[in-house]
Amino acid sequence: MDRRHLITALAGVVLAGCGGKAFNWEAPPQTERVPAKGTYTVRSGDTLYSIAFRYGLDHRQLARWNGLNNATLIYPGQRLRLTQPPAAANQPRPKPPARQPAPASNLNWAWPTAGRIVAQFDMDAKVPRTGILIGGQRGQPVRAAAPGQVVYSGSGLKGYGKLVIVQHDTVFLSAYGHNAALLVAEGERVNAGQRIATMGETGAQRPRLHFEIRRNGQPVDPMPLLGSR
Repeated sequence: MDRRHLITALAGVVLAGCGGKAFNWEAPPQTERVPAKGTYTVRSGDTLYSIAFRYGLDHRQLARWNGLNNATLIYPGQRLRLTQPPAAANQPRPKPPARQPAPASNLNWAWPTAGRIVAQFDMDAKVPRTGILIGGQRGQPVRAAAPGQVVYSGSGLKGYGKLVIVQHDTVFLSAYGHNAALLVAEGERVNAGQRIATMGETGAQRPRLHFEIRRNGQPVDPMPLLGSR
């Protein structure tokens, strides 16, 4: 068999092992656009944190725009505003600061799992990547990157599979997606390095962890915060 035919045959084997689909390591979950009507109807399992995360907002903004606080319960069917009320929007506002590649943090961040980085953070890509992908083995431990409180544990956010979100302080939260199993519940306090999930895959993907850090609701590059292993 010549080289060209050998390559073709090997490609066929790879595709067959994937159920006829090539692996896509870089299918990042998307921060959804705010609907044209500017509102969201709460579904079962939603929290203020998960709704804010879905639309790239800070949960405090969302609460303020709707006259809520972090302790306020939301309920299925409730309609929430996803934009500033007109009166607040018309007030003079300072120009937002430029994006900082390495935001300051007093937290000591730890790597959430072992494995090779298979996709880097890139908000300037045609399809923005809001976090990093870490490849590994199904079932391997996923650990909290810093101490904090679990504010979401579920599978209601499109593109993330089974997801855990941990709020670390008033500024930073971290998110861990594509898990096989979730080991913590909402409201639970976790320590840095504590097992919070096991690595899995979503759809036809290989096992990997989608890991994000958000500052005031906005995704930031985790790499400068995580540092070397």
